[in-house]
Amino acid sequence: MSELIVLGFDETDKADSILNRLSTLEKEYLIDLEDAVVAVRDSTGKVRLKQSVNLTSMGAARGGLSGALWGSLVGLLFLNPLAGMVVGGAFGAGSGALAGSMTDYGIDDDLIKKLADTIPVNTSALFLLIRKVQPEKILEEFKGERARILRTSLSPEQEKRLREALSADGATATPTGSQSPAAAS
Repeated sequence: MSELIVLGFDETDKADSILNRLSTLEKEYLIDLEDAVVAVRDSTGKVRLKQSVNLTSMGAARGGLSGALWGSLVGLLFLNPLAGMVVGGAFGAGSGALAGSMTDYGIDDDLIKKLADTIPVNTSALFLLIRKVQPEKILEEFKGERARILRTSLSPEQEKRLREALSADGATATPTGSQSPAAAS
């Protein structure tokens, strides 16, 4: 089962920086991210969301490949596989992009919007949906990052270990708004 962790940062670029480091660690098989979203509230108060998975382009690529394959096969029946591949690829890419834009994947969009609206001006938040993790190695990597835990689905013991690792001096910090999804209901 995946775990949700939402971290708040005092700088607007910090969530992006942490996500980039996590992406590097994902290539080393230390963490497996199902989804990640960065929320940034700029100086005007506007919230920008950056999804790590672009479903529209992913759907278009998948649809284009499958459409080209099926178009080639149908084109073989009518003795024009190249035209079938082109038409099938275009149709598949269009329908795949449409399906991708309408698909909700990973972290619930309503939860992201609701929590992103609560972050202060000139700060950022990082929403993580984690499939698997090597906790000792990841916690050591991010020790002292000074992040606030905004929401988690971790057990109280796991959340305490995370809070201690993220605090500047390693001491237990009091979170602002830390709450598990079960307690929020």
